[in-house]
Amino acid sequence: MTRNDFVGCLLRMARPVLVSGAARTLRRSMPVEQHPGAGRECFSRFEAAGRLLCGLAPWLETEPVDPAEAAFRNEACELARGLVAGLVDPASPDYGEFERMCEPCNQTLVDAAFLAQAVLRAPEQLGALLPEETRGQLVRMFRLTRKIRPAYNNWLLFSVEVEAALKQLTGEYDCMRVDYGFRQFEQWYVGDGFYQDGPSFALDYYNSLVIHPMLLDLCDAFPETVDREAAGRIRERARRYGAILERCVAPDGSYFAVGRSIAYRCGVFHLLAQLALRHDLPVSPGQAREALGAVIAKTLGDASFRPDGFLAVGLCGGQPDQGENYISTGSLYLASAAFLPLGLDAEDPFWNAPGEPWTQKRLWSGENLPADHRI
Repeated sequence: MTRNDFVGCLLRMARPVLVSGAARTLRRSMPVEQHPGAGRECFSRFEAAGRLLCGLAPWLETEPVDPAEAAFRNEACELARGLVAGLVDPASPDYGEFERMCEPCNQTLVDAAFLAQAVLRAPEQLGALLPEETRGQLVRMFRLTRKIRPAYNNWLLFSVEVEAALKQLTGEYDCMRVDYGFRQFEQWYVGDGFYQDGPSFALDYYNSLVIHPMLLDLCDAFPETVDREAAGRIRERARRYGAILERCVAPDGSYFAVGRSIAYRCGVFHLLAQLALRHDLPVSPGQAREALGAVIAKTLGDASFRPDGFLAVGLCGGQPDQGENYISTGSLYLASAAFLPLGLDAEDPFWNAPGEPWTQKRLWSGENLPADHRI
């Protein structure tokens, strides 16, 4: 896939959420596909916004040279700021009603964290350029989530991510939450690039969806908390898990569908896309681009969209049983995380290096490659 292909796929996914959100009609326009009786209506629109912007943000922060892409990006910036304003303004019909969603282990913390990640990735477009009133309302929402007690797993990093956004927006943060999240995950590291997601190990993609990306954020946002040696360990582990992710892509662009939250589709390659954005890939840029492009094409084809343009629950098309009871339409927009490399300049090697087959494609064609090694 080319850069234009990436932009086209991202806009197809993003436009229904951005347009209705900026018009403050997201609550009315976006359907909520979910398990019967799951009760996700109160969360789903905020989920869609935070998760979509998490992946869209680096592109919003770029200044494309191509006139057509620049026009799309400029429109998306305006719509994204309108989407945020509609979510945090108490007078908006799309307001998240955050005051009544702050009981322990509440979903609002999760999606506030993904929105916080978007603010970190687009400090100008989703921070400095927000109207002053909107920025104040956003800060108020982030502070309200401090009333939520996180679950004893990857949710600890959601609290850290919120504090990182508060530090960026206000200069103030709760150092105890940051230190606790970092120390706990250091204890949960089990080896070869894998962390436990809480007291026990789970074979799923949460090391990519949440854990590694947010730990890398922590290193960048809190150098006073994470010393150089610890940051080096985190980076080495992330690179190893990124190499494992690249090896998960089958020759046809499918991947090992195991564990929970498979309905996030290509979003399970969040870390590999982030490593590309950080110029810290464990494989060549051309190889990573081809692997990510293959997964995007496999998981975001026509069958994965509803007739109204919103995503359908599933992995490769509409497969509602692939959604757990915490999954709804809004959850699916973490698929945007696969598009993080759009934050790279169009002249970057990620976009211009010759395309190369990814590891599984090379191995299963009979090529003699070096053996894989753990760290």
